[in-house]
Amino acid sequence: MISESILEGERVRLRPVEEADLSLFMRWFNDPDVRYWLSMSDASELTVESEREWYEEMRGDPARVVWCIETREGRPIGNLGLHAIDEAQGRATLGISIGEKEQWSRGYGTEAIRGALRYGFEEMGLRRVDLQVDEDNLRGIRCYEKCGFVREGLLRAHRIRKGQPVNAVVMSILREEFEAQPPSD
Repeated sequence: MISESILEGERVRLRPVEEADLSLFMRWFNDPDVRYWLSMSDASELTVESEREWYEEMRGDPARVVWCIETREGRPIGNLGLHAIDEAQGRATLGISIGEKEQWSRGYGTEAIRGALRYGFEEMGLRRVDLQVDEDNLRGIRCYEKCGFVREGLLRAHRIRKGQPVNAVVMSILREEFEAQPPSD
């Protein structure tokens, strides 16, 4: 579903996804550099129609919450979601993409993830958030570790990227681990 919550950070703001964002998402996710690290890396190009279908499906799906990531100046730079939400088990899977490449490695993703984790643990009552990341995505792994995620295991040859099998690292963070972290700088 589309989160109605707006999460304010020092440098980023997470706001509800709007239909007007779909053209941005299409541009970002059709960029081979952006897609490279995503599970959709080898999928066919997105169209306006496929993005509208995703948007309508997402709006009605209680098992996911998705935000648009903006800079404090209001510039959309990516999106973030909690997916596969299982309220009974208190868990969800995190997914994030910074689509504006000139904003990579500037800390926006780290701050956005921390905000979403705070929301997931404090507002949604989650006890665990996990993710999967390509083993060679060192920038992503560093970001997740900065947010408190720990490695749980390796999924060998988990997906195909550019015709080659790629291992995925499984990472997670528990509510008590998040709560024990010092305040972010």
